[in-house]
Amino acid sequence: MNPSRRLASLGLVGLVLTGCASGRGRVPGESVPAQQEQAGDDEIARGQASWYGGKFHGRRTSSGERFDMNALTAAHPSLPFGTRVRVRNPRNGREVLVRINDRGPFTGGRIIDLSRAAAEAIGLIQAGVGPVVLLRP
Repeated sequence: MNPSRRLASLGLVGLVLTGCASGRGRVPGESVPAQQEQAGDDEIARGQASWYGGKFHGRRTSSGERFDMNALTAAHPSLPFGTRVRVRNPRNGREVLVRINDRGPFTGGRIIDLSRAAAEAIGLIQAGVGPVVLLRP
């Protein structure tokens, strides 16, 4: 094989290996932890979201304010209180802007807990839990 073809072949092999390492070729529906997802420029994280409502309505959140299930708020394990995050449901493309005012979720594998109003805005009420993408506002 001539040197220029050998170099082109090595380049192609490198591209294929890089693509495989990115995780973008995974099987649709396969569960991958949020930290393993490739984030775009505006992406903060990908993972599962859940919602909470009536049982906690009126109780104090970790930030000290009262939880209002009808407000566009959310619980996140580490983002500072007051941070605004866009939450997208990749199944239907709907988004909602929420403000972090609580800590959670406390159930394994979930990256954010939405208020009832926020979950309703992106169509997550029926499912209860579903995939989301967290984005900068």
